[in-house]
Amino acid sequence: MDQNHTTNHHEPTPPITIDRMHEILMEIADQFPEPFYQELNGGICLLPEVKYSPHARQGDLYILGEYCFNRMGRYINLYYGSIMRAHGHRTEERLRQKLYDIVSHEFTHHLEHLSGEKGLEKKDAEDLAKYLGRGG
Repeated sequence: MDQNHTTNHHEPTPPITIDRMHEILMEIADQFPEPFYQELNGGICLLPEVKYSPHARQGDLYILGEYCFNRMGRYINLYYGSIMRAHGHRTEERLRQKLYDIVSHEFTHHLEHLSGEKGLEKKDAEDLAKYLGRGG
């Protein structure tokens, strides 16, 4: 039997292009109510690169998205390269759900920052501590 033969007759899902991901992201962004965008003057950006966490060991921890605030303003960056490395194997529908989750997470950071809360920031720190505690 040929080593490349499989019993599954479905072709592999082609990777989502950055342009297609941008289209999906704009559809997702439209689902959030206007008040979420208060003071988010830089909007939501999809950048092409892979971004690693500074805490990554052996390239195993990607930054998929981040809420940024600085002199340029407040904005959300999503990293196409990181998302594809971590989740590019998913179907478009499952990738859409992951993108929604990422945007929701970053909007939570934004809204908490505006209100002075730090709940999600603390949870992210706990998750990072668990990752670092795993050894490697």
